[in-house]
Amino acid sequence: MAVVLSIQGSPSPVSRTARLLLHLDARLALQGHDVVPLDVRTLPPEALTGADPAHPAITRAAELVARADGVVVGTPIYKAAYSGLLKSLFDLLPQYALAGKTVLPLATGGTTAHVLAIDYALRPVLSAMGATHITPGWFVLDRDITVAEEDGAVTLAPSAAGPLEEVVDAFAARLPAPAPQPTPLS
Repeated sequence: MAVVLSIQGSPSPVSRTARLLLHLDARLALQGHDVVPLDVRTLPPEALTGADPAHPAITRAAELVARADGVVVGTPIYKAAYSGLLKSLFDLLPQYALAGKTVLPLATGGTTAHVLAIDYALRPVLSAMGATHITPGWFVLDRDITVAEEDGAVTLAPSAAGPLEEVVDAFAARLPAPAPQPTPLS
């Protein structure tokens, strides 16, 4: 079973990006992968803004990255770039923290004008951090993500759901195969 670290980089407590990642984490878990969520917003602000890589929370985040076989990175797009919160974490991780990792970049935003931010803003950073394989990323318009008020369940517009599933499945195919489950004896 592959370990997948799901890094959520939105600063908002009611983030569509966060809900989308939880939705995709469930898909990866159903495929047999061990998914570990990391919500950057919950890390201590003093560690992130004080550039303290030795802070226990940052050390723990670096350990999660090191343990992962694959990393899903989700971020809202602000002013044509990934979130500053995500950048703060990336700046504190070791230079080649993503070496040996398969990485799936995902982004959400309000307009298709931001669709290229994955390739022109996020992908170069992931590459500089040593990612072995960066799968094709995907951008989802905010309006294509509906979150149910009662339980937080996510529904995606059909135009987003199919292509997003394909991207997630292509990422999963690059991960080490889950260990076969033993067949019970009759």
